[in-house]
Order: sequence, then structure tokens, then C-alpha cells
Amino acid sequence: MVSIKTSNFSIENEINNINFKKLKIGAVVSFIGYVRDFYDSKDDSIVSLNLDYYPGMTEKSLIKIEFEAKQKWDLEDVVIIHRVGELKLHDQIVLVVVASKHRGEAFKACEYIINHLKINAPFWKKERSLNNYKWVEQNEKDISKLM
Repeated sequence: MVSIKTSNFSIENEINNINFKKLKIGAVVSFIGYVRDFYDSKDDSIVSLNLDYYPGMTEKSLIKIEFEAKQKWDLEDVVIIHRVGELKLHDQIVLVVVASKHRGEAFKACEYIINHLKINAPFWKKERSLNNYKWVEQNEKDISKLM
């Protein structure tokens, strides 16, 4: 399941929505990303993060990432929720939940999904700090995780 929303999400609700009786689940692995409170400069602090996206195109990109993960690993269920709009410090940004028969596949798939969301999903992020605004660029460390 893929969802883009402005409202917050509950990891507990999303995990409870997984049909444990119907599916063969031995492991559930999750990742939640938050608006961080640090900035590249030690003299500045982040106040908020604005996330924008291209409706239609972004959902297709997330569905493709989910599909690719399901092709690589034997997954029972996947939940990807990404928020957009103006988010405050420590707000939840993204949730990835992966359910599978075995923990190893769930961990690998969850990491794969979040790494691809970070690099391949068309979101535009602008951090607002106490002193300025800054577009968030892709960095080499994140790109190298896809190799």
C-alpha cells in the first residue's frame, strides 16, 4: 500500500491493518523518518521542512519501488506512507513497514525501500532554519547506498 498525505500517521494502526490471519508473517520491520533538528551549520537550527511532490508521478514512483522490492524478496505486505506539506521539527515524514515470512528479507527490503525513496522518489524538500531556507540536495552517501 502506498499513500501520500498531509496528515500524520500511526505506526500502530498501520501494523494492525496487516492481515496476519491471511498472510504468512514471521517478521515485521519498520522505519520512520522524522524532521531532524540539526543543520549542516552548527550556527543554525532547522525550524521546519516543506515537502512538495508531483501528484500522479510521485505515487507511480512509490508503487514502482514497492513492486521492485516485492520482486527481489518474498514479501507478504508493504506499507509506504510519505507526508507532504509543511512539517515541524520532529514530525514524522515517512513510514515503511515490511512484513515477510523471515526477518532477513524484511530488513533487506525495508532498507532497500527507504534508500530508493530517498534518491528516486520525486519529492522536493526545503529546510527552513532560523536564518534562511535551503533546498535539500541528494548526497553522495545516500546515492552510494544504491550501488
